[in-house]
Amino acid sequence: MKFLSVEEQLEVIKRGTTEIVPEEELIAKLKKSKKTGTPLKIKLGVDPTRPDLHLGHSVVLRKMRQFQDLGHEAVLIIGGFTAMIGDPTGQNTTRPPLTAEEVEQNAQSYIDQAKKILDTSRLSIVNNADWLGPMSFMDVIRLASKTTVARMIERDDFSKRFETKEPISLHEFLYPLAQGQDSVHLQNDVELGGTDQKFNLLVGRHLMKDDNQEPQICLMMPLLVGTDGSAKMSKSYDNYIGIDENPNDMYGKALSIPDDLIYTYFELVTDVEKSELYSLKTKAEQDPRNAKHDLAYAIVKLYHGEEEAKKARNHFEQTVINKEVPDDAPVFKYTAGEELRLLSIISDTGFSPSNGETKRMMKQGGITLDDKKITDINFSFSLQEQEESVLKVGKRKYGILKGV
Repeated sequence: MKFLSVEEQLEVIKRGTTEIVPEEELIAKLKKSKKTGTPLKIKLGVDPTRPDLHLGHSVVLRKMRQFQDLGHEAVLIIGGFTAMIGDPTGQNTTRPPLTAEEVEQNAQSYIDQAKKILDTSRLSIVNNADWLGPMSFMDVIRLASKTTVARMIERDDFSKRFETKEPISLHEFLYPLAQGQDSVHLQNDVELGGTDQKFNLLVGRHLMKDDNQEPQICLMMPLLVGTDGSAKMSKSYDNYIGIDENPNDMYGKALSIPDDLIYTYFELVTDVEKSELYSLKTKAEQDPRNAKHDLAYAIVKLYHGEEEAKKARNHFEQTVINKEVPDDAPVFKYTAGEELRLLSIISDTGFSPSNGETKRMMKQGGITLDDKKITDINFSFSLQEQEESVLKVGKRKYGILKGV
């Protein structure tokens, strides 16, 4: 296979990358790959702890896609075994392990969504339960003998918990070893991960050396800051943009990010050419409002196509800027004269994920009926025959309630 020059490949690989350990070895691998026409094997391990992916997950998945587009081999490891251990990365407590059934369900959902980013024609998907599961207790002891407690304590989250006398379960020390064993099994050239995975990636490099293999290159991507501008993107923090979200919500959420993150999002989560990034950075500084609309459009286009991106932009202009009821607002019909509890109505429409979330929005003034804010969670009303009321939930969800 004919590859781009090493310099051209590096330009793509280093876009948005935080650290490559060690970069000189990556260059040597790329030179050998080009000379022999042999693609590098790029590994990404994911634990399917949640069924839904957001743009934070997309950062490292998109880096894998870039390697694919350069002609290299991508291997996505579903952590069917490691997810049942629980990696505490980024936490100060042990993450609860999942059952085999939960892992299987989440894994399928993860794969279905990851395929929106990765080139499935050049993708291998494997499950580390296939080789970690059959290991005997003696195999585990031998693996554990290849590192020390002192080295494990060097890991940031372990050292912080140790200093504050937070409990650390012994099995947590095995997680980096299990992830490293994945690399030994696959004999990959490069492993991708977020900056919070650096310790685990380096353990894999150490274990490969111990097994007399050519050690992997560790490539770390930044953790995407969420729409709140402070914490990393997470469903737990409600600061995420899901890659499966509908175009209108995706567009609106993208507009809510702080101005200082516009360029970072363009670089990490869109397909904007590198040659355009400099001008976009200038636009983000001088005209953040329109730059943010460009960003929202680019994100929606990436996951839903250009036609949906245009519709999402028009929807935002109509509902938020012009404060009009959208033409495609759904109509919900109710028996005339029947007493209707607004909390139940919103649950019926699916505009809110739970009654708890609806109550929170009510208290914050985020729900209106015919332009009147409803803050009473027990609010009830009725509709006459052919009477219509406009329900607005949040900033972008509209419904027509009609009496019949």
